[in-house]
Amino acid sequence: MTKPSLLWIVTGLTALALLLHGPIAQWPDYHAFADQRAWRGLPHAADVLSNLPFLLIGLWGLSRPGPATWRLFAAALVCTAAGSAFYHLAPDNTRLVFDRLPIAWACALLACAFLAERVDARWGRLPALAASLLLASASVGLWWVGDAAGQGDLRAYLFVQFLPMLLVVAGLSLRLPPLRALAVPGPAWWVTLGCYAAAKAAELADHAVLQATGLVSGHTLKHLLAAAAAAWILRAALRSGSPR
Repeated sequence: MTKPSLLWIVTGLTALALLLHGPIAQWPDYHAFADQRAWRGLPHAADVLSNLPFLLIGLWGLSRPGPATWRLFAAALVCTAAGSAFYHLAPDNTRLVFDRLPIAWACALLACAFLAERVDARWGRLPALAASLLLASASVGLWWVGDAAGQGDLRAYLFVQFLPMLLVVAGLSLRLPPLRALAVPGPAWWVTLGCYAAAKAAELADHAVLQATGLVSGHTLKHLLAAAAAAWILRAALRSGSPR
């Protein structure tokens, strides 16, 4: 069994674990974020404005030459800034679709970028990118349709969101070599993973972080840490000049 084939095992086991777990519903108080403060008439100002780094990073990435996968990732960051800001202005399930869609796109594109550099260059070409974006969109759509019927299930969305991180950890742990000299270095992926893990931890501790600091909530911090993760990997990718 080759090392790359082990990534398919990781994918299958992740899907099987979610299948056996059963439906995962969105918790009832999901929209009750800790920081409800307004600023100059802007509701939920910190959670809205903390999306600006995504916009700036995405626009910077789009202004630079680079592979299609990473330019699409930069575009997904711009969409993330817009979708998340729109959602946090007045959080509800309808607006949440616009928040989750670009996040799913960004996660799918990260997986394609890593696989294109370490497993098969075809993951970075249009057919694979289009299929990945379609599946990412479908994962959000499945939740939305189910939620409208009172049976929302987040498993597909969680699969799209977390599988790329698992694949990167597995691929780096297996020491899959880059297919070409110009590729994102392993340390850059590890830093990105660390920032993203910290972002998820901050998200879960939304209220506790605000109570502890009196200044910033966990969800606001999540935005900033996730933006830092995106900036780090995008900068590494565009500096490496990784091939198309």
